[in-house]
Amino acid sequence: MISAPVLLLCRTSCRPLLHRLGPKRISWAYRTAFLRTASAMATGGKDSHSGTPRYTNSLIHEKSPYLLQHAHNPVNWYPWGQEAFDKAKREDKLIFLSVGYSTCHWCHVMEQECFQNVEIGQILNENFVCIKVDREERPDVDKVYMTFVQATSSGGGWPMSVWLTPDLKPFVGGTYFPPEDSIYQVGFRTVLLRILEQWKRNKSILLENSHKIMSALLARTDVGARGEDVPPSSQEVMTRCFQQLLDSYDEEYGGFSESPKFPTPVNLNFLFSYWALHRSTSEGARALQMALHTLKMMAYGGIHDHIAKGFHRYSTDQRWHVPHFEKMLYDQGQLAVAYAKAFQISGEEFFADVATGILLYVSRDLSDKSGGFYSAEDADSYPTVQSKEKQEGAFCVWTAEEIRRLLPDPVEGIPERKTTADVFMHHYGVKEDGNVNPLKDPHNELKGKNVLIVQYSLELTAARFGLELEQLKALLAQSQEKLYMARGQRPRPHLDSKMLASWNGLMISGFAQSGAILGKKEYVDRAASAANFLQSHMFNTISGKLLRSCYQGKDKSVEQSSVPIHGFLEDYVFVIQALFDLYEASLDPRWLEWAVQLQHKQDELFWDPEGFAYFSTEAADPSLFLRLKDDQDGAEPSPNSVAVTNLLRAASYTGHKEWVKKAGQILAAYSERLLKIPVVLPEMARATAASHLTLKQVVICGDPSREDTRELLHCVYTTYTPNRVLILAAGDSTGFLYRHLPFLSPLEKKDGKATAYLCENFTCSLPVTSSQELRHMLLP
Repeated sequence: MISAPVLLLCRTSCRPLLHRLGPKRISWAYRTAFLRTASAMATGGKDSHSGTPRYTNSLIHEKSPYLLQHAHNPVNWYPWGQEAFDKAKREDKLIFLSVGYSTCHWCHVMEQECFQNVEIGQILNENFVCIKVDREERPDVDKVYMTFVQATSSGGGWPMSVWLTPDLKPFVGGTYFPPEDSIYQVGFRTVLLRILEQWKRNKSILLENSHKIMSALLARTDVGARGEDVPPSSQEVMTRCFQQLLDSYDEEYGGFSESPKFPTPVNLNFLFSYWALHRSTSEGARALQMALHTLKMMAYGGIHDHIAKGFHRYSTDQRWHVPHFEKMLYDQGQLAVAYAKAFQISGEEFFADVATGILLYVSRDLSDKSGGFYSAEDADSYPTVQSKEKQEGAFCVWTAEEIRRLLPDPVEGIPERKTTADVFMHHYGVKEDGNVNPLKDPHNELKGKNVLIVQYSLELTAARFGLELEQLKALLAQSQEKLYMARGQRPRPHLDSKMLASWNGLMISGFAQSGAILGKKEYVDRAASAANFLQSHMFNTISGKLLRSCYQGKDKSVEQSSVPIHGFLEDYVFVIQALFDLYEASLDPRWLEWAVQLQHKQDELFWDPEGFAYFSTEAADPSLFLRLKDDQDGAEPSPNSVAVTNLLRAASYTGHKEWVKKAGQILAAYSERLLKIPVVLPEMARATAASHLTLKQVVICGDPSREDTRELLHCVYTTYTPNRVLILAAGDSTGFLYRHLPFLSPLEKKDGKATAYLCENFTCSLPVTSSQELRHMLLP
């Protein structure tokens, strides 16, 4: 670990005390140490009587919902850009960089406690140049400075607070700070004053230490390989990754930690692939059991919204019960795929129902009329229209009294005099005095409230009340609908209507793959609508580049910021993956053509020809002193992990063998990490098998409007086969696929029937015409 300078700030001042990051978060128990003094101290923002803003800063001209949330702070915020950089150099002032996002609970807390405080605002304005960054809008800036914070302390999180020299070099960083000192943590005011003192007294030492830290960071963040390096052994990587997941697996509740507990779809996808490649072994059976059990326990838990559907960000406890209530688009996209695949493998309708619920939530609550998808819904909201202060989870939780009032009807056909509320409350674990452990609610926001969690199976609840199973299902569905209507009367949480290319890509994959697996054309059509949106609003046809973000305008139109942000590596890889998924679901070759075009552009902008793999950013931004390569799959898979499979798919569709070589070079660049701790890169570990085994090219010759062709396609869609691509050889023989894949030309229907070929390295097997034969061929 790199030591942070300015130790006079006190050790705890630079520790990341925010629990909202991910697997490296600190204990939830730290939350009890945070002081909420906003009501006593925050005097900034809007005038409480007139509603007129008392302060307005430069953020008022931005489009980001997060930046606009801070536009009326008494802090003189600037967006990330040259104006702020020039001011810092001209006035020889330190920069205070604050990074967060609009649905971040503790970002809201720090704003209330610190950034709305006039006295703290005065200290900041007189002595610092203050820059506010939306981490979702600028993941490049966030990644550089988060790397610093994590390297100089024990973790990281948001809000991220970093102090920089005028030339943008960090020297102190942390996360959340309360406004005043406590026995647990140095307060923000004290931190500011101590940093100022050090800058005045020891400027040369600070600058020297900052330079040393940067040199060390550059050395430790270098990911690369030499030209002669080869990819690691797929069998060794897969076996070790499985064992490391097994070692951290929670036997009772599923998942791979105790608390907080995260969905981690990348782990589940790896386990599915591992099972498919080891079906006949006990290890394969164990991998499948771990994945399906985790998905079931998540769906039963409070992390799953049983009323409006979709999933919250993560669970604060081991049981998946009490969530952090924000909902993120990237979770919905990945989890829709995971549940659809669970149905594809197991045949259990339960998993299909959960996937359907996720897509219903996104279609209803996170969809723009233009076809794009919004980023997130906040965790905090006003409990009532009259409330003055937001509370976490207020939109989602229930009192027993509310449920009894909403579900008063007696249940017919049972000897006991029970109401619908009695059945509903029993099934979902509702208690008269609330079902939230006080240790998970240090600020008493959930006192007396209930987070719905499936406490009993349908069979047990039906037996308890003497109901038929179908009768119980109907009763619960009707009850959910009534609670949904009642919840609609509450003040809604803040909606982050920013639309990001990368997250839209993940959601397009969610709709496309689910539509193919579940046989629902409307899902595939929704994915196509979103792809059209990306092409219309987030793609520059002249430069061939993707744009990072766009925004819902005041008149519901789609707007760009005055200086559009170009796409990052993650935008390209997730959109390319989405377009491949959409082609396979819709069989429309225009999506394939665009994906290949973007893959060429990705190579041009991000490929490292010396150390291999892709940089996360273009080389053109002089304000970023680190050009990084992500080395961990987290809430989203790392771009290089997805890029490996994308390259192999692109090569299978075009015959461009250079992409196969690039895929191998990425694996070689990450070889040491994959061999030692593949559990941090499960998506890339999964890709080693695709690279080693080569992708199967499933070629269907036939008219997709005919029943025999649809039957073969249905077989492909409903059979879980990792490491395969689907090609429809039909129509114009001068089209995109025929131009790139000459081996398709001699393939044809057999005896006038739709025919399937299984090809590897452009060499094909004997043709088959029955779905039974095809299914047998598809299995490893």
